[in-house]
Parts: sequence; C-alpha cells; structure tokens
Amino acid sequence: MPTRPAVHLAIPVDDLDAARQFYGGVLGLEEGRHSDHWIDWNWHGHQLVTHAVTGDIAAQGVSEVDGHHVPVPHFGLLLQAKEFHLLAERLRTAGVEFVIDPYLRFPGRPAEQWTMFFRDPAGNALEFKAFADERQVFTR
Repeated sequence: MPTRPAVHLAIPVDDLDAARQFYGGVLGLEEGRHSDHWIDWNWHGHQLVTHAVTGDIAAQGVSEVDGHHVPVPHFGLLLQAKEFHLLAERLRTAGVEFVIDPYLRFPGRPAEQWTMFFRDPAGNALEFKAFADERQVFTR
C-alpha cells in the first residue's frame, strides 16, 4: 500500500508493442501486470495503464499558453530538474519529436519551471515539468 496517495491513469493506445517500446524502452518505466489488452506501468510510484483500443483515438485540441499551442488533453509528471534534463536528452537520443521543445518558463519568478511536451506512438500528449522550487507549484 502506498504511504501517500497515488494516481491511477488509464490511456488508450492502438498498438501495445509500440506502447511497450515507448513506455518501457524510451521512458524506462518498469512494466507490471499485463494481458493481451493492457499493460500496467510503474510511473514514478503511480499506476499508468495503457489499454489497447480499436478505432480512432479521440481527437485532441490545443490551448494557447505562452505563445505555444499546448495539446489538450495531456498528462505528465513533475520531476526534479536533473531528471527533467536527463529525460529530455533520452527523448532526443531516441528520436522523439517534441510538440514543444524543453524551455524555461517564468525565469526568475516564483513559478520558474522547465517544461516540455511530446506524444507517445498513439498520439497521447505528455508534459513533463521541473520547478526551481517545488513549493511554488500552485503559486498564483
């Protein structure tokens, strides 16, 4: 049992082998239980489940943020800065195309943060962030 609340997130994918290569190979997540239709992933202590679906995966929109077209919906994690930059390099090495390249938002301000967006092989949008001061995550 987790000592803190953990998130359970289920997402659609159209190819479990591609999901396995991306989430296990590129992102380096530990694979958990699985079947012919889904795979559980240990997503930094949270449960991420990739479910094979047939047909079209829902279309996504965008929201204008800081002059960028942010894909919506999206999901992601808050990382330490070192982990963020290591992941960005790992993604570059794997040839993952960024929707929004890693960049620093709000430099010198309380909510200073690194952020990046990319998609998995099924088109699900992911955002990873690293705050200079994690206590500022909800600062207005």
